[in-house]
Amino acid sequence: MAGIIHIKETDSTNNYLKQLASEQKPDEGFVVWADFQSAGKGQRGNSWESEAGENLLFSTILYPGMVKAGEQFILSQAISLAVAGCLQTYTDGISIKWPNDIYWREKKICGILLENTLIDDSIGQSVAGIGININQAEFKSNAPNPVSLAQITGIKYNLEHILDNVLSNISLYYDAIKAGKSDEVVKHYKGSLFRREGYHLYNDGQTDFLARIKDIEPSGILVLETKDNAERHFAFKEVKYVL
Repeated sequence: MAGIIHIKETDSTNNYLKQLASEQKPDEGFVVWADFQSAGKGQRGNSWESEAGENLLFSTILYPGMVKAGEQFILSQAISLAVAGCLQTYTDGISIKWPNDIYWREKKICGILLENTLIDDSIGQSVAGIGININQAEFKSNAPNPVSLAQITGIKYNLEHILDNVLSNISLYYDAIKAGKSDEVVKHYKGSLFRREGYHLYNDGQTDFLARIKDIEPSGILVLETKDNAERHFAFKEVKYVL
């Protein structure tokens, strides 16, 4: 079984684990878990607000050589499903906001950042950084819509138990990919999407528009369909949900 390093503080668990991996090769599934990140980061370069010791901040490393570079989004789907599946055991209303934020209703409860390294045309190393709001009672930054599990349920949680649950789920989905069952992972991901039904507002950087989710391509491209049946394709950061 892969090990866990539990530290009080680091700038970013992803940075810590990538540095460790540059010096030695940790076992697949190795975890760096921190009580506090001084420079936690998200998909769009945003910082991640987290009170020391109240939330779950960790990174894990995988060596998914069976995943081709053009199909690396399957790893993002697996990780987000693993977190969502864990949180669904504590509350309803959990979904995955494309590409891999975890939402409770209209509020963000988890952010995920995957940093992949290529070897030839495959993924040699994947470091998945995960920040889940667990026990924080109040958010003070200007982040638009954070929520914690404790705010939802009124209960304080054992962080280690939730970490174990997420890691078990990651193993399940990762094993499915290794066994050639990526189609099942994709189907589950699409069925777990935030606002997967009906038309909703999006913004393409210039204007708001109404559309529905039509598909997610293997590369991670979001395919939206407007009410006049026009298809629009977006890569990461090219479109935002209007919340």
